[in-house]
Amino acid sequence: MVPKVGFKADLSLKIPEEYLKRRSLSSDTEFFLSERNGDLILHPIKRDVRKLYIEPTTKCNLKCLFCIRNIWGDPLEHMSLQTFEKIRESIPDLPNLDQVVFGGFGEPLSHPRILEMIESMREFGLKVSLSTNGVLLTPGIAKELIRLGVERIIISIDGSPETYLRIRGSILSKVLENIENLNKAKLETGSPYPVLEIEFVVLKSNLKELAGIVDIAPKLGVSTVIVSNVLAYTEDMVAERLYTYEPQPPIKASGGWPLRMDVWLQHGTLKLPRLFLSAERRCRFVSDNSVVIAWDGGISPCYALSHSYSYFTLDGRKKFVSRYLLGNINEKPLGEIWTSKEYVIFRSVVKAFYFPSCYSCDLRQTCDLREQNQGCWGWNPSCADCLWAQDIIICP
Repeated sequence: MVPKVGFKADLSLKIPEEYLKRRSLSSDTEFFLSERNGDLILHPIKRDVRKLYIEPTTKCNLKCLFCIRNIWGDPLEHMSLQTFEKIRESIPDLPNLDQVVFGGFGEPLSHPRILEMIESMREFGLKVSLSTNGVLLTPGIAKELIRLGVERIIISIDGSPETYLRIRGSILSKVLENIENLNKAKLETGSPYPVLEIEFVVLKSNLKELAGIVDIAPKLGVSTVIVSNVLAYTEDMVAERLYTYEPQPPIKASGGWPLRMDVWLQHGTLKLPRLFLSAERRCRFVSDNSVVIAWDGGISPCYALSHSYSYFTLDGRKKFVSRYLLGNINEKPLGEIWTSKEYVIFRSVVKAFYFPSCYSCDLRQTCDLREQNQGCWGWNPSCADCLWAQDIIICP
């Protein structure tokens, strides 16, 4: 077992004061000790969660073409109030927690108690964001979100009314009407919040419509447009991907991203994904000290590992991802799970991104490990092949 050692508990371990100072640690900080390639590594134990993703539900009012629910067998359920109460009980023990994001793989506004959940988090003085498809964002809900002080709302829009109907099976005009009502309510109350953002899942078939969304964004009061590639859960989506192994994306033939960025940058922020695999990898979830709590209380380090599912890799193979749980909020407080040996060392490994570079491996097309979230060396489950760490898939 990896020993838990403290500066005061074991005087034979001399931790230089300069080391502690550079990392903003105190002399009574405790550490886990591990070994990597013959070197001893200290992992400070801190309850430094900053961002909490909560999945209120796996249910949704839409059935989008590229959704994970098209292939998975997970239950479609709401988070129980008992589970949510366990989250509430953990908050006071997380001194650095600053932001809560209600999202995940369901539609948060479909949860019948979502407003109570938001209000509960706001009572702790936390910033709250909401990721939604916007269909259920009625005028009444919009006014409540303003009253509760929600800081940010991210709404998914992926093209013209015809494209939106094809992809999401719903009416875009209803979403635009809801956005208009939200802006009117903000104007009436004199509130600058919630700030509005748009998330656009880019496909080969809707790429040309991205420019139109960017053009109307300022008129909708949008501050940021987040563009993400699609994760191909089904074979139909394989043909819709823009990203490739090498830096020669399909959109190169059309002259690059079809956007007037000079105009857009006068109004807001545009976040674009990478379009090819690279040796440069970084996990934004771990770097931001984030944690994901799923509908059933299961605690995972990121969205990518919060459920079990399959998707198609760039070379056309089906990859099965196994859910990675560090604990469950119904069994232990979040602070205790966050500071467990496994979770502390896992975050350290991910920050160093000590994983194989699968994309550049000569055996990548025949390696059976790539059909799971496993690596040929290092920590398992492996983040070696993660498209989120490549900035190909982007989450709010």
